[in-house]
Amino acid sequence: MRARGRGRISPATPRPTTRGPEIVIKLLFAPFRIAGGLLAGVVGKRLFDRTWKLIDDREVPDPERRGVELPKLAAALLLEGAIFRAARGLFDHGSRRFFRRLTGRWPGEEETKPV
Repeated sequence: MRARGRGRISPATPRPTTRGPEIVIKLLFAPFRIAGGLLAGVVGKRLFDRTWKLIDDREVPDPERRGVELPKLAAALLLEGAIFRAARGLFDHGSRRFFRRLTGRWPGEEETKPV
């Protein structure tokens, strides 16, 4: 004997919100995102190294070393984080703009208009 309601989708069951074309856009954009992330890492590292040389002529403080001065370590970590975050954000946005030029579709959320 079969139980009632099995295999049926009830009106209360939430349906997926992502449609087919949006999934395809996300899959097509994945290589752009990966390449942009790798490039942002390389550029961010070089920018940080050059910036640190302007601040201090010694090497970047390493958190694993025992005798590191805390203020210098904190400054290096803050600077490194800011540079990496900026590089990643700029490369991510740039790769989305490039993808838009190639495909005509923006891979992500569209800008919402203020109310």
